[in-house]
Amino acid sequence: MSKQHFTEFVRLLRLESDAIARAATRLTAGQVEHVISLLSACRGKVVVMGVGKSGIIAQKIAATMTSTGTAALHLHPSDAVHGGLGLISPEDVVIVLSNSGETDEIVGVLPYLKRRQVPIVAIVGNLQSTLARRADAVLDASVDHEACPFNLAPTTSTTVALAVGDALAMTLMKDKGLTLDDFAVNHPAGRLGKRLTLRVADLMHEGVNNPTIPLGSLWLQVVGAISEGGLGAVNVIDPAGRLAGIITDGDLRRAIQLRDHAALENLLCDDIMTRNPVVAGPDMLAYDALRLMEDRSSQISVLPVVDGDRICIGLLRVHDIVRSGL
Repeated sequence: MSKQHFTEFVRLLRLESDAIARAATRLTAGQVEHVISLLSACRGKVVVMGVGKSGIIAQKIAATMTSTGTAALHLHPSDAVHGGLGLISPEDVVIVLSNSGETDEIVGVLPYLKRRQVPIVAIVGNLQSTLARRADAVLDASVDHEACPFNLAPTTSTTVALAVGDALAMTLMKDKGLTLDDFAVNHPAGRLGKRLTLRVADLMHEGVNNPTIPLGSLWLQVVGAISEGGLGAVNVIDPAGRLAGIITDGDLRRAIQLRDHAALENLLCDDIMTRNPVVAGPDMLAYDALRLMEDRSSQISVLPVVDGDRICIGLLRVHDIVRSGL
């Protein structure tokens, strides 16, 4: 990229960011409070409308609202007048996006929305437009100039509309007191969803797959348990099943290297194990367990899993977490 291209690229980014900043100064507390009160009191759903590029922005706003605790959907105005109006009830709120406020499809659907007595919120670039005059609440999303060199292609105007929609969604999210757990329920898939929902119990090796040996076991029994378990470690338990320690294959190798053959005959797991190791609970988020293993001066690759009585119920490896796609 030439220096001239880079300069123009950065100028356009600043043009759009400055437009958002100016939009923040144009909006009044009364405008915003009116819109938020309508949306907060909505007992139905939020229907977001737009045409062309504004329609694409409307889809994104609806998706963001839905994922953050406000049920919303996108409806194209043309579809609305061909049966889609059946989706809309007086308990809903309709948000309409239009830079000009005079788009034919938008103006055409307004009378039918009014007949349904549904509150209309306009995110509009022209406060003197038909849409602005007929809306119940208006948010000023006007811009001085599009990023397009001909001042034609919707660029800056759609960026501002999107930012206004995001601000609405996030304000509503906070107003409704959405918690991290509530957010996670709406995002069960992907890395974000797994980070918020996947727990140690979902990934740990348990039951017959949880390698354990009792206190007092000989070192050869440790070798056998680690080899049979195939997890690179074994949990050491007391007679009540409580965790006494953990031995990794690295611990075992180092212990053997430090002793002569005569000393190995009486080498016990008690002499090798790490006592009071770092542990995880089954309900801990897998992401938190990963941080527990990695955010330390000396990283560890396995975690014993214990219940509230410190009964050893499983073993979790960092490999299991990574393999899950977290």
